[in-house]
Amino acid sequence: MTYVIAQPCVDVKDRACVDECPVDCIYEGKRMLYIQPDECVDCGACEPVCPVEAIFYEDDTPEEWKEYYDVNVHFFDDLGSPGGAAKTDVTDKDHPLIAELPPQNQA
Repeated sequence: MTYVIAQPCVDVKDRACVDECPVDCIYEGKRMLYIQPDECVDCGACEPVCPVEAIFYEDDTPEEWKEYYDVNVHFFDDLGSPGGAAKTDVTDKDHPLIAELPPQNQA
C-alpha cells in the first residue's frame, strides 16, 4: 500500500508535502506532484499538511479519483525509482491523464 496524490493537486503543487516527507518520495511533474510508490514508507506525514486535501491512503482514495493510483504509479515508468526526489529536477512531463486535463481553477 502507498499514498496517492489526486486531482486537487493539479495546477497547485503546494509542496508542503514535499517538505514534510521524511523519505523524499514526492516528485514534481509539470502540473502536479507524484508519490513514488516503491519509495513511500506509508508514514502518512504528507496527508495532513496538504492544503487542498489531495493526498489519500491508497485504500481511502475517493471513488472519483481511484484512477490516480495508476497515475502515480505509471508516472515513474520512465523515471524509475531514483532514490529521492532531491536527486532529480522538476520533470517537464506529467502522466497523460494529467497532461490532457484543462487548466484547473483552484479557488
